Amino acid sequence: QVQLVESGGGLVQAGGSLRLSCAASGSIFSMNAMGWYRQAPGKQRELVATIISPGRTNYADSVKGRFTISRDNAKNTVYLQMNSLKPEDTAVYYCKDIRMGAWGQGTQVTVSS
Repeated sequence: QVQLVESGGGLVQAGGSLRLSCAASGSIFSMNAMGWYRQAPGKQRELVATIISPGRTNYADSVKGRFTISRDNAKNTVYLQMNSLKPEDTAVYYCKDIRMGAWGQGTQVTVSS
């Protein structure tokens, strides 16, 4: 059974930075595409970024140039470095094991103006 545990969310001022972490267990992590998604109040969950390997990443247009997804296969962990945060980045951020279809519980990110 795949388990994903996110951490690193919090309250930050606009222009600030946060780094989210997602620790995975229960699957062959290094083989799996991983993703970060977010859901703001009253909105649908949306893709933020995905990673297969360091050179194979994909980003939503709204976060390109500000967010960076990375992974450490030795630690079974995927990260989301978020810089130049904006109030519209406020959401619950979820980690997903795309291959296994498993979700984490989410971590709240709040950006104040």
